[in-house]
Amino acid sequence: MLFSKDIICAIATPLGSGAIAVIRISGAGCIKMCDAVFRPLQAKKTLANSKGYTLHYGTLFNKDEIVDDVMVSVFKSPKSYTGEDAIEISCHGSRFIQQKILELLIESGARMAEAGEFTFRAFINGKYNLMQAEAIADLISAQSPRSHQLALSQLRGGYSEYIKSLREQLKHFATLIELELDFSEEDVEFADRTKLLQLLDSISKELISLKDSFTLGNVIKNGVPVAIIGKPNVGKSTLLNALLNEERAIVSEIPGTTRDTVEDTIVIEGITFRFIDTAGLRHTNDAIESIGIERTYQTIEQAMVILYVIDVNEITIEQIKSDIEDFKEHIENVNKSFIIVANKADLISETPAHFKDWVGMETIFISAKRNVNINLITDSLLKNIAQLNIEDQTIVSNSRHFESFLKTLEALKNIKEAFEMGVTTDLIATDLKLALHYLGLVTGEISSEEVLQNIFSGFCIGK
Repeated sequence: MLFSKDIICAIATPLGSGAIAVIRISGAGCIKMCDAVFRPLQAKKTLANSKGYTLHYGTLFNKDEIVDDVMVSVFKSPKSYTGEDAIEISCHGSRFIQQKILELLIESGARMAEAGEFTFRAFINGKYNLMQAEAIADLISAQSPRSHQLALSQLRGGYSEYIKSLREQLKHFATLIELELDFSEEDVEFADRTKLLQLLDSISKELISLKDSFTLGNVIKNGVPVAIIGKPNVGKSTLLNALLNEERAIVSEIPGTTRDTVEDTIVIEGITFRFIDTAGLRHTNDAIESIGIERTYQTIEQAMVILYVIDVNEITIEQIKSDIEDFKEHIENVNKSFIIVANKADLISETPAHFKDWVGMETIFISAKRNVNINLITDSLLKNIAQLNIEDQTIVSNSRHFESFLKTLEALKNIKEAFEMGVTTDLIATDLKLALHYLGLVTGEISSEEVLQNIFSGFCIGK
């Protein structure tokens, strides 16, 4: 795929049958190639002598055989998605027709595009930088208003321009340090050390803020993981079904029914929540159930919010406190949001007035079976992640960017320590180059074939 000049083609719409399908073609010569198999309604009109951004109705032919009546969109370099001459064919959505058109294009000189190859060409041709190209993939996979908003914001380029600005400031001083090395025998300083240290502190502060935003960005992009835990038969699966408003998990009075995690998502006020129903926590000799319980502890570790479901009729305050301490032994972050969900509250005569104070934790009394107070759980979840406000913020949602920021911060720390220790300029220049390198990896100003292949191979065919 890298730097190929071939004419490429692919179906850009989801696989399957529908009213219409769109087939994309890109590459030098693709318009002339399509002219050879397309007969427009206006007989004297050709695609090659048409203006860009025009639409043409006509028929695709394979020699004398009619393939389909289609609409052809013409895009001329550089004003196209890829920056190359490009064609989009809107045909009828029959899978047979789509395949026949692809065969016709391949016989005419095109080849099938690889995953992400259209967007890769857009990147190579300067239509998007690497961060924007990754944002396109996030935009396609966005499942909630917040994830859509975040991807769209990054696609607009503000985030990448911000990183470029930080890099340019550092690049200015790196140039002065390199200049000093050229005049090392003259013992002169071109770079003001005080200003450079101030810049290092300023950039480090900005990068720390970006690094810290990754947790938030990851949640917006992939959803808030919420673990539903508790002993067998307390109503965990019933609660999951009530939250999702569908029969997603098997409900049974037999203990140990849920032996593996059951997961599904819902969007609440623009935020995706990933609910994970887990195996009931108890001592068991059943090998399969034991694996499920071990996975429950793994889920607790990964979750941001934990709904600890209890049967309010069958448990004491001491047992609750003991269970919570047991959970916390299995997780590194003891500050996770724990919400006690006191289920089967419809079976008690009245709600204990000071229960929350006794257990020292937020408690919600519900009846999952009768769908009572389920809304209080969703309200509490929204309150626990109320900081998910992405307006006027630069937020990192990409793990590759996060890793690069960590390495940049390490290089900046080494530079600062080197100045304090009086290390020679050539060693400082090396760490400056590293910092510039890692920032450049984020925007794609510096990239390797392996990194590019990893990024674009995650795209769908046709994008």
